[in-house]
Amino acid sequence: MATRLCTLRRCFSILLSMAVLNACSTLPPVVTPYEAASAPATAPLWTALENVRSDNWNVLLNDGASALDWRLTAIDSATQSIDLQTFLWSLDQVGLAIMNHLLSAADRGVRIRLLVDDSFLLGEDDLLTALADHPNIAYRVFNPYERRSSSFVTRELMNLGDFEKLNHRMHNKVMVVDNRVAIVGGRNLADEYFGLHAQANFRDMELLVGGPVVQSLSGVFDTYWNDLWSVPIESIAKLGPDYQRLSQAVLIKDRNALAHSEADTAALIPRWELVVRNAVPGEPLLLVDVPPPADINAEASAPVQLAQQLIEVFDSAEEEVIIISAYLIPSPGLEAVVERAVRRGVRIRILTNSIRSNNHITAHSAYRNHIDELLAGGAELHEVRVDALDRHLYMRSPTDEKALALHAKVLVVDRDRVFVGSANLDPRSMRINTEVGLLVSSEALNAQVRESVEPDLLQTNAWSLQIDDSGSVVWVAEGTTLSEQPAASYMQRLEDWFFAHLPIEDQM
Repeated sequence: MATRLCTLRRCFSILLSMAVLNACSTLPPVVTPYEAASAPATAPLWTALENVRSDNWNVLLNDGASALDWRLTAIDSATQSIDLQTFLWSLDQVGLAIMNHLLSAADRGVRIRLLVDDSFLLGEDDLLTALADHPNIAYRVFNPYERRSSSFVTRELMNLGDFEKLNHRMHNKVMVVDNRVAIVGGRNLADEYFGLHAQANFRDMELLVGGPVVQSLSGVFDTYWNDLWSVPIESIAKLGPDYQRLSQAVLIKDRNALAHSEADTAALIPRWELVVRNAVPGEPLLLVDVPPPADINAEASAPVQLAQQLIEVFDSAEEEVIIISAYLIPSPGLEAVVERAVRRGVRIRILTNSIRSNNHITAHSAYRNHIDELLAGGAELHEVRVDALDRHLYMRSPTDEKALALHAKVLVVDRDRVFVGSANLDPRSMRINTEVGLLVSSEALNAQVRESVEPDLLQTNAWSLQIDDSGSVVWVAEGTTLSEQPAASYMQRLEDWFFAHLPIEDQM
């Protein structure tokens, strides 16, 4: 799914296994004046919504089509400001459509701040500097590579001496519009996260939120925007702006694929009023990591704030926790939390990727070493099937030849709480990368999310991992029982076995 020939995790693990970590020689910090978010806008649209309700409200974005539609609608609704923070932004039909709408917003005077992690910004500096040259657009790169290249492998090799610094990535995904509404969750900005990829797509989840929590999310954006790790693109780009490339790139060639209808301001107000009126209430707790300090070797300063709060959430569960984690590599602490929960009678159900659906084979290899412990500890374990019966819910038809994978990061806790965010339950999310999410106390939202994920756990959509009479793990689905992982090929099994034996789990 856009498997990106050499993924970030895989490159890091290969580099680690080569044991070629050298001393750092990093970019000098770029000091910029502090910039604060704009105050909440007072345009007629937002005044109308405030008359509908002023509490914290939540709309579940459970499928890619609605998630893209509301993202573009929110951008189109902006009158004053847009702050967007993301890990990955591809120049495909989704990524360019979002860029197109952002440029339109900037043209009508909206102040736009874009903060993107540098992991996948390859060969795009000329386009991005052209974008940032717009008087109403500022573009910053989080933790940029000093030596830039259009090749992933070449760039990694050129920057080996900076590995310790570059290993820390910003995985946050937040968009705040007019300081009035925001989108938070797991989706990156690329076709496969919105069901538009031609071969394979992700099952993901987000929340569209409004109310007082939006200003808290805006404050988080300000923290990252003004951090020394966030550098203006024009300070690091080796190529000048290519305005022609930008103007050609953002032309939307197939509007029907976007499942989005343009609307004027008069039509936007009733549409927003309807969705806000039907939104479910809930009291959000913002869980967020603090950007790591310049001294990234200080273990005590690792971005673990969100992880520690999630541990407390697990320990507070009384009835059930449903874990949806695309990449699951439980630490000893997390395994202990699961065991404690099971001992006090809490049901633990887990959905993660199978060997075939996981687009990071190294992450799956690390996870497979924990299957026995999770099952022995009393957890119910499920793995996504690439041929899930209900995959049509998450991707554009026809779907017969398309594969499904999991990317969502969700916890359903008892009957009254839900966590939706950017964090996987793996070492990279828990203590290396920065993450953000919302823990919402709401029986209504809990019921919605629970209803939306129950089909994902069925054997028509996921393998059920069980222990047979001989004590071995088996994969069960619709009358089929496999004694080995449902791999695509012998070579995939061999690759999985190889990475499972490398001492790289703490980097996955």
